Amino acid sequence: MYELITANRNYSSWSLRPWILMKGLGIAFTDRIEPFTKPSNYVDFRSFSPTGQVPALLHEGRTVYDSLGITLYLADRHQRVWPADPDARAWAQCAAAEMHSGFAALRNDCTMNVGVRVTPKPMSEALARNVTRLRELFEEGLTKFGGPWLAGADFSAVDAFFAPVAFRIRTYGLDVGAGQAWVDHMLAHPAMRDWENQALAECWREEGHEAELAEAGVITADYRQI
Repeated sequence: MYELITANRNYSSWSLRPWILMKGLGIAFTDRIEPFTKPSNYVDFRSFSPTGQVPALLHEGRTVYDSLGITLYLADRHQRVWPADPDARAWAQCAAAEMHSGFAALRNDCTMNVGVRVTPKPMSEALARNVTRLRELFEEGLTKFGGPWLAGADFSAVDAFFAPVAFRIRTYGLDVGAGQAWVDHMLAHPAMRDWENQALAECWREEGHEAELAEAGVITADYRQI
């Protein structure tokens, strides 16, 4: 049995990727939450992850870390992690890799917080480029492969990699054009709704993440449990 270690549902975008992937594909696992409780959790998290970060997957005596590392590990053991069609598979792997290594302005300016809605500050040039690129990617995938998922009819790892972005788009009201169809479809997925419900029920607050949220813009609604 896999054991997946993740952090707070409101904040941890990297945790969401393998969690939603495994839930979406019906891969059974034990769900272990290690919440962010301080500005740096590195020392505590080093007890289960060599990087001192989440997510981490424990399996057969191995520690598999980083959301991409976990995805590749699962793809060696389970079908449907990537699309079967060669063209869709190649596109999905490139798009997931681009998400994994890029979109720095989106990460920095639009910190993930599932339970709030924010009127963002005026966009930086870098963030505007990131949002434009998201729009291009979403529209390309939906057009080329027919939807409703990014690489075709079936949910796959590329959807999991952009799942945190779906929450960010909703939180900050970002305009991704025709790609909003995928955002709506992703947010309606039962596992995404489960993650969101857990996020709203959390009573944890971490000062650093809350400060980043305050810097991102004006909070217009907060649906989290107080």
